[in-house]
Amino acid sequence: MFDVKKTTAAVVRWTREFFEENGPDCNAIIGISGGKDSSVAAAICAAALGKERVIGVLMPNGEQSDLDMAQLLVSHLGIRAVEVNIRDAYEGALHALENGKYYEGMENITVTEQTKVNLPPRLRMAMLYAVGQSMNGRVANTCNLSEDWVGYSTRYGDSAGDFSPLSRLTVQEVKAIGRELGLPDELVDKVPSDGLCGRTDEDNLGFTYAVLDRYIREGVCEDEEIRAKIDEKHRRNLFKLQLMPCFPYTPD
Repeated sequence: MFDVKKTTAAVVRWTREFFEENGPDCNAIIGISGGKDSSVAAAICAAALGKERVIGVLMPNGEQSDLDMAQLLVSHLGIRAVEVNIRDAYEGALHALENGKYYEGMENITVTEQTKVNLPPRLRMAMLYAVGQSMNGRVANTCNLSEDWVGYSTRYGDSAGDFSPLSRLTVQEVKAIGRELGLPDELVDKVPSDGLCGRTDEDNLGFTYAVLDRYIREGVCEDEEIRAKIDEKHRRNLFKLQLMPCFPYTPD
């Protein structure tokens, strides 16, 4: 049985201890999207370190329809924040890729739609580390267990970070912690979406987080087709959670 009060106190304590060991004078740097994960992670850091040591980074790619939700979080927590638009960097990277100098034997690169989807989160992570290095910070990873379980993250994008308060907690558990920390309902219950294709995360996955969370915690999923889909996504995306494979050389 999930004990929200006990778990909330524990994750706040864990975050405080991480900073005591890995940067007692450092700030927590968090990419703020206005969704539940970044909102809850920011609230945890504010509770652990004090709002003055939390810096939110809002990173729209041009226009962002739900930017007001990110601004709501910043206002609610009273944390420092900066808005950095990545549109120029995104378009510049695509232009450089499409117009690169091709050497003999190399065909022109055709940029795929998936490349365009994954590039913004990777640019955002680079920006978070730039802010962190400039502001004496440690970058928060805001992924949760449910998303990680089925690989719903971008490697070296939102899956990166220096510390991860939510990666062992399911969506339902993250929401409960958000409520326990007093976040507004509109942030906790905001429907997750990539903001690109007009579809929700659950639309893209083909099942709900409630179903996924029950399967993770209880091993129960009545729909055999959905269970098979979850198992396959988990199998194919395990590499995202593992250290980079390296040649196991040992000197003779």
